[in-house]
Amino acid sequence: MRIVLLGAPGSGKGTQSQLLVKAYGIPQISTGDLLREAVAKGSELGRRAKSAMDAGKLVDDATVLGMIRERLSRPDAAKGFILDGFPRNIPQAEALAKMLDEMGTPLQSVVLLNLDLGILFKRLSGRRICESCGRVFNIYTAAPSALAHCDECGEEHRLIQRPDDKEEVIGKRLDVYEAQTKPLISHYAAAGLLRVVDADADMDTVFKNIRKAIDTVPSFKR
Repeated sequence: MRIVLLGAPGSGKGTQSQLLVKAYGIPQISTGDLLREAVAKGSELGRRAKSAMDAGKLVDDATVLGMIRERLSRPDAAKGFILDGFPRNIPQAEALAKMLDEMGTPLQSVVLLNLDLGILFKRLSGRRICESCGRVFNIYTAAPSALAHCDECGEEHRLIQRPDDKEEVIGKRLDVYEAQTKPLISHYAAAGLLRVVDADADMDTVFKNIRKAIDTVPSFKR
């Protein structure tokens, strides 16, 4: 199974990626994680990425694609992969498709987690993270009792808000998504790869619907 999870910030891509990892035994490949790992290791690609980031620039697509190619060569990706956070625009999608075709591992499906932007804004602005264990909560949707104790670490919660979840930043993040990433929906629909899943539901329902969408992919070997 070789898929891309597509959706705006707050649509649940990270959560659903982890559920897919457990269900199918294939890795989630996050470009953010790859960048941090490469920089920490001091690899050639990592040094290129660090140089760009230290200069306040975006890491170029060729470097990111090189990291993805390197990650896909590992044994755990032999049965497939879940790309989360890449591509973000059509040029990246075209470059990714070319690379995957060269590797003989073309995409089989692109799953869009579709959610109204008003709901997304509430999800993001209400999101809080336990500083002790990383568990994610939402002050608008989580019951007060759920916020009183952490099942993961057994300690009182120390809830923090990510800087990019503040209201003044969220609008800019969604604007970037609308301008750059949303055109990918039409791009992948035209390629016959797009599967749309309603993300305005509980986690388990969304996951079941993702699996149903994946089951419609003719080339997916179960």
